[in-house]
Amino acid sequence: MAAPADLRPLLASLPLLPGVYRMLAADGAVLYVGKAKLLKRRVSSYFGRAQQGRIGRMVRLIADIAVTVTGSEAEALLLESNLIKALQPRFNVLLRDDKSYPYLHLSAHEFPRLALYRGSRKIAGRLFGPYPSAGAVRETLQLLQKVLPVRQCEDSVFAHRSRPCLQYQIKRCTAPCVGLIDATTYAADVAQTVRFLDGRSAELVTELAAAMTQAAADLEFERAAVLRDRLMTLREMQRQHTLGDERGDLDIIALAQDGGLCAVLVCFIRGGRNLGTRSFFPQAPAETLPATVLRGFLLQFYADKAVPPEVIVSVAPDELALLEQLLSDRAGQQVRIKTKVRTERARLLALAQENALVALHTRLARQSNYAQQLAALATALELATLPQRLECFDVSHTQGELTVASCVVFDATGAQTAEYRRFNIDGITPGDDYAALEMALTRRFQAKSTQLPIDQSPQPPFSKGGISMPDVLFIDGGRGQLAVAARVVQTLGITGMTLVGVAKGAERRPGTEQLWILGQETAVMLPDAALPLLLHIRDEAHRFAITGHRQRRAKARTTSALEAIDGVGAKRRQQLLKQFGGLRGVAQADVATLAAVDGISPVLAQRIYAAFHDAPHA
Repeated sequence: MAAPADLRPLLASLPLLPGVYRMLAADGAVLYVGKAKLLKRRVSSYFGRAQQGRIGRMVRLIADIAVTVTGSEAEALLLESNLIKALQPRFNVLLRDDKSYPYLHLSAHEFPRLALYRGSRKIAGRLFGPYPSAGAVRETLQLLQKVLPVRQCEDSVFAHRSRPCLQYQIKRCTAPCVGLIDATTYAADVAQTVRFLDGRSAELVTELAAAMTQAAADLEFERAAVLRDRLMTLREMQRQHTLGDERGDLDIIALAQDGGLCAVLVCFIRGGRNLGTRSFFPQAPAETLPATVLRGFLLQFYADKAVPPEVIVSVAPDELALLEQLLSDRAGQQVRIKTKVRTERARLLALAQENALVALHTRLARQSNYAQQLAALATALELATLPQRLECFDVSHTQGELTVASCVVFDATGAQTAEYRRFNIDGITPGDDYAALEMALTRRFQAKSTQLPIDQSPQPPFSKGGISMPDVLFIDGGRGQLAVAARVVQTLGITGMTLVGVAKGAERRPGTEQLWILGQETAVMLPDAALPLLLHIRDEAHRFAITGHRQRRAKARTTSALEAIDGVGAKRRQQLLKQFGGLRGVAQADVATLAAVDGISPVLAQRIYAAFHDAPHA
């Protein structure tokens, strides 16, 4: 396939140096990001012969090529990874993993706290993990409480206890908050916890057994009984969670492909313990080879996560040696990617492969069912083609207080949570749902994207008039809400959109919903095949709206009293709430206690005290 005439001078000018290239479409969209050891040879190879499949489709769309020269091939690989993550090119393997992974955090206090943690790994204390889910962390915490009663309470609670809590009564904490255990004994419990989380539970079993025997010899039978119970629980945990002779940290990654979809299953093993698994569904063109999919997955998966010293994969990824070098640099230690394993690891890899296939087939079945429901919905709404984008709006408030409107987005594959939006509604008559809906729709469909108030999610792709337009716009409500939506759409000059009001039936029971379609005089009932999808979209909009309203209300009720006090800024509010365990603790504190907080002068302490005692609460 010969290069277009306008690209030939560019190809001739490319250097024989390592770097990254970006294939661009006529509208400037990035089609593909790749790295090259020698830019000129690699980029020219796309046009040297006839290309088939996804490469052929991509080459026919190329209108321009941008390149960046790097100092080495390893630097090019790193830049490629970052650009793919940022630009999401359609012909690359794309991993949409926007969730942070939880860890167990052991704090650096005199009496350390063990708790679930998400966030930067640059934190005082020690982190264990990552875990595949918060549920896996909580399960570990519950098990540890039965064996090693290290405190798990918040620091604000710990600092203000005057007597032991329930956890002490049920023998799952030793009450360091009120001095019922000394620092040396508590440190020994912490050291045992670290040994368990490091995978050295065999040492811990030996140590507990020796302590139990010694306690019995010293006629301390109650202590011996406690140690016996801990020992039995620990051995049961070993039996359920420890993998034979495995003691290291590693990830096991298996890939499955079928029907144009990919599924990758990751099994997290730390200290010889199986922490659980998580399934991913990276997007890749249908003809992409397994080695290429796995290369793209590893690059993006470990872009912002801790890399274990060993990664076992079901298929050797492309550029294996270069990937190992990049991951080793990120981890600060030698990282090996292995495909040939034996005994227990071979069994675990086969099990991961089987689970990846199960996840893939489950996903295929769900997509098939979703496609059928979408087709039934299109038929019921008399649409000429299948809708590619559906949006639904809902409004939530409590007696007009702190109104929040939501917008949820579905496309041909399902919910697109990264494109959900919330709108804080102010300046209207409290409880006026019509005005709230009108404001939310107007702000959503303004021509300039900068006028769209959004949550922390990235901006959606823009297509018509600066924003991505839905084929069908659902409004949770009846004819009145539909009329408001029609007025907004007409005022903004938007055409080609089907407007639908979703009204509850006469008895307000799920399944009796009526649809008011703009332009039709009577309501319609959906067929059973399309009803589950409509209810899912409507309920998702309702959930997202009410969650946003509750968050806004909780924030307002937590901080409003302090925000009204002159001299108490965001940092001092946070410090006071943390120091006293919440707004109630601040309200109950006297002037001297308030003045003892760092940064709170006696004058400001008096002002804070007066706000809660001499004046009505804000």
